[in-house]
Amino acid sequence: MKIAFIIYDMMTTLDFVGTYDPLTRLKTMGFINDLRYDVCSNKNKIISAEGLEITADKILNNLSQYDFIVVPGGEGVKYIAQDKEFIEWIKTAQDTTITSVCGGSIILGLAELIKDKKATTHPLLMENLKKFTSKVTDKRIVEDGNIITARGVTSSIDLGLFLCEKIAGKEIRVKIQKQMDYPNYNYD
Repeated sequence: MKIAFIIYDMMTTLDFVGTYDPLTRLKTMGFINDLRYDVCSNKNKIISAEGLEITADKILNNLSQYDFIVVPGGEGVKYIAQDKEFIEWIKTAQDTTITSVCGGSIILGLAELIKDKKATTHPLLMENLKKFTSKVTDKRIVEDGNIITARGVTSSIDLGLFLCEKIAGKEIRVKIQKQMDYPNYNYD
């Protein structure tokens, strides 16, 4: 099992960390010992919208080698929208399970990955998302085929737990959720 966490300048840190924390617990808590994950970007280091510097493990690598891709949102989406190389790179994930948080769904739209798919995003971005799919919904987490999208920043934690359950089952998700002391899991 391999997971790619996508990062880029001006992304929202919690969009990234909210999914990263529960998913990496699949390995650190001993549930899936052969789980591998990489932090992937279009450059060596990024600065998040909150000023956190994060170093990538892989640069513009082929994303088709992963089982799951996680794309965060944030203010940086408006800059990434102009970066054709980044959008083409995201397209290399088209045959895997691609997930996004908040404005990350706009990136998936720019990469033409959500056409005719149900998707969600931050409530303030719903109209923008309609440019890429007519099946926009306000649910917290939406799964349509190989695309899984989550709403605003706090839904990143719910997405991480949702993916834990998808990968390892409900019992493992509940154990990770308890270890995180996260009582508000909600994917509806």
